[in-house]
Amino acid sequence: MRHIGWTIILACVVSGSIQGETPYHDLDAPPHLYHQRIPQDRFSRLKRDLESGSTHGLAADKGEKEFLLALLKALDIPTTSQMWVFSTTSLQLSLISPSNPRALFFNEDTYVGYIPGGRIEVISIDPELGGIFYIFDIPREGQPARPERSGRCMNCHANEDTGQVPGLLAKSVIPGPGGGSLTAFRIGVTGHSIPFKERFGGWFVTGLGGITNHVGNLVGRLSAQGLAMTPRPPEGAFNASHYPEPTSDALAQLLHEHQVGFVNRVVEASYRARTLMHSSKGILTGSQDAELESQAAILVRYLLFAEEAAVPPNQILAQSAFKKDFLKNRRVGPRGRSLKDLSLESRLMRHRCSYMIYTPLFTGMPEVILGKVYRRLSKALAPGGTEAESASLQAEEKEAIREILRETAPAIPRGLFP
Repeated sequence: MRHIGWTIILACVVSGSIQGETPYHDLDAPPHLYHQRIPQDRFSRLKRDLESGSTHGLAADKGEKEFLLALLKALDIPTTSQMWVFSTTSLQLSLISPSNPRALFFNEDTYVGYIPGGRIEVISIDPELGGIFYIFDIPREGQPARPERSGRCMNCHANEDTGQVPGLLAKSVIPGPGGGSLTAFRIGVTGHSIPFKERFGGWFVTGLGGITNHVGNLVGRLSAQGLAMTPRPPEGAFNASHYPEPTSDALAQLLHEHQVGFVNRVVEASYRARTLMHSSKGILTGSQDAELESQAAILVRYLLFAEEAAVPPNQILAQSAFKKDFLKNRRVGPRGRSLKDLSLESRLMRHRCSYMIYTPLFTGMPEVILGKVYRRLSKALAPGGTEAESASLQAEEKEAIREILRETAPAIPRGLFP
């Protein structure tokens, strides 16, 4: 999949094809039936409400920005999650430039894209199917919104960057003056392990503080001497009043990157597990079981931030406007501790177990893989455990994580975290 287990999993894919098994990424084959099933993600449910006459304030002709604000409110997405990307890495590339960036907003299961003068883009995460993709015009003259499933999004959102399944992207490129990509970084890799020197390319980023070694806020130009990069800060580059917020928050960027890596790994593991269970009629062979064990190991390493890139100590990040909104739904243990507690001193989270463990995407994984993840996580967090997945965690942090999970994660089988 990613850095860990890639060779093993490639071997499993080749083995599966030799044996004539349906590839796990054949999305429309049983048992996935990606386009045939009715999605149960947050935005698809909102869409059904809109079609049945419940407008959620989304039908009135209030203007682009006002419609966007109403949509974000209906989806419970904070405006402070706003990030600006000016590289032309979108279906609406003709509208995107440093003078008219695309804004992205997110919570833990829904991602919204907005370009002034363009269409609304939505990726909503279905607990079983992964990313469900929509695009639609901002309604005019009192007409209701009419979101449509977008097949074209799958060209980029179900390829090698996402593990061949419907997932999320966070491209990093050096754009030319007009936004077109001149070179790209971290191809095929997503998540919090990416070094900062390869992050933020093609994005405007504000509130970085001590994070200086990155490729954000830059444009490039090719010449006979090669690629030359020059600063392109967001200040004065465009009219920020066209957007809900005047920032492209660095903390939002870091948390978004973590979530992108989490979603892609979980969706791929789920597709693999369903495919193997279907092809074996519910009784796994030894090699199939080993494949799922390797997937579980990958997920536990990611859950515990085993390969997280070091975050420089940063007081500016700690003052982010997004921080308050991010913490609103924190689940708190008896000592007031939460998996959403931020550190921002060499690492992102204070208690290194991902808050995304609570999401329906994670808890909705097939039991055959979810059980393996829980058991591996239990061993990794056990007192005195020496598992590689938790090698970076001290005993005190392990104890804190076990306590938080016992008190805040009812989906986890009792007794796994004594």
